[in-house]
Formats: sequence, C-alpha cells, structure tokens
Amino acid sequence: MQPGMNNSLVAVDWGTSALRTALLGPAGEVLEERTSPRGILTVEAGAFPQVLQETCGDWLQDPAALCLVSGMAGSRNGWREAPYCPCPAGFTELAQALTWIEPGRIALVPGLTCENDGVPDVMRGEEVQVFGAMSLLGMQDGLFVLPGTHSKRVEVHEGRIRSFATFMSGECYALLKEHSILARTLPAEDGRMDEEAFKRGVRQAHQTGSLLRSAFSVRSLALFNRLSNEGMGSYLSGLVIGEELRLRDPAVHDVVLIGSETLTQRYALALQVLGVASRSLGSEAAWQGLWRLSQTLERA
Repeated sequence: MQPGMNNSLVAVDWGTSALRTALLGPAGEVLEERTSPRGILTVEAGAFPQVLQETCGDWLQDPAALCLVSGMAGSRNGWREAPYCPCPAGFTELAQALTWIEPGRIALVPGLTCENDGVPDVMRGEEVQVFGAMSLLGMQDGLFVLPGTHSKRVEVHEGRIRSFATFMSGECYALLKEHSILARTLPAEDGRMDEEAFKRGVRQAHQTGSLLRSAFSVRSLALFNRLSNEGMGSYLSGLVIGEELRLRDPAVHDVVLIGSETLTQRYALALQVLGVASRSLGSEAAWQGLWRLSQTLERA
C-alpha cells in the first residue's frame, strides 16, 4: 500500500505523560477520540506496539488505515528516535522526514529544530498543532503560543515554521510554588483563579523586567497584607506568564493560543492586559495537522 492511500487516519499524539488518539474520516472529521495515561514514560522498551494496539487496535484492523504518530514517541526515550527536521519547515518537509515503523502504514512525525543565538532548540508534537491551527484558521503567517510545562512560541511565515523558542514557564511555576521559600505560605491549589491578582502579577512582571527580582514580591506583599493568601498563587502565575510574554515582539497585535482551556484562558487574559488580541484552539489543532500531513503524503 502506498502512503496516503487510506480511507481513514489513526491520528496519535503520544506525549510524555499521556497518549491521545483519534480516528479521522476521509475528510478529516473526528469520528472518535480516546485518551490513555500511557505516556512514553510508562511504556517499557519494545512495548510501544502493544500499547498502541491496546489503545486503538480495532481502528488499525482496517487494512487501508494510515497511522501517524506525533510527539515524544519519536524521541530517544520513545518508540524509535525520529531525527529532527530543521527549520524553516512546512508539511512537505515533515512528510519527507517521516520515520516509518511499518512502511506505508505507521510512521513517526519527526519534530523540528532551530537555532536561537547559537543554541539549538527542539520540539515534538507542537509543530503538528501549529500546522493544524494554520489550516483551521486559514493562516500563512503569524505568532503561535502553546502554553505548558515547556511553553513554545512559534513564528510562521508563508506557511512554514520559521523559528520557535521554548520557555520553561510551567516548570518554573511548579518549582517556585513547591520548592522555594514561597511554598511555606502559598495555599494549596483549588483550581480557582483570582483574576485581579493574576493581572496584577502580569503587570508587575512587565514593570520589574526580571522574574528573579519579582518572584520575591509574592512573599513581601503578603507580609505587609497587600496581597491576600487566596490570591498568592494567581499572582505568582501572572508573574511567570507575564515574564514569558514580556519578551514578545511589540509589533505583534494578534496571537493564536493552542492548548488546554485552563491554560489558554490564562494566557488570553495576560495578553489582554498587554493589549494583544488572541484566539484559542484545543485538541482539534493536532488532529487537523495530522490529517493535513496525510494529505501531503497523497500528493507526494
């Protein structure tokens, strides 16, 4: 069977802590979605085919189905290492760089790499989401932000990812909240956000210009009763997200956010404070990106 000659696509987003799959129809429509906690860190060497079968083996019984796997399954700790594709890159470059597990049947999407100030940066999975968002929104140029443990800021020009940068925002927030002096006074997470405290944190991040300096204000403001205990976590979140967005290009007036609803809502609010408009997408971006990639294979 030639790649792309398929009636359905088994789309797989295999991350570090979770496995997400979707069965897509001939027009890219989502027929069914499934989520599993079997991220790559839970899979023993050599067990990736078994886990995939356990998750969506019934979909793979279709002899005409194509399976494209994006994310950390293509890393050194995953199913098989899929070499990174250098930027600038679009669908054509990704299609040419696929690592085939079963020729014409199951393939790993390579991920991208670029150079920033002489230092390499990498991503796996986010590139598919960005390409999917471009397709859904009809965009060829723009700035995309993907919030998370390691947030990505991606620049797209003429339908290709030109460059991107990684920010350890989610990880820094967790470290400060759980393992710094702030952990002694920060309340336990309850899932709620103090919007005013969050916005105050965003503004403080831009005014101070340094997270190393502004982070201690969480403690000092609370000591002088100028920040409520309930607002401390939201304020810290605003500081960290504000620090990430502080380095934005002042010429950018519109940003596309891709991620979970909880995170994209926070980033949208932070961008609003900064006078920047935003649009948000979720899992549909990954599925659209993988489907469009399958269509690129058909045309290759």
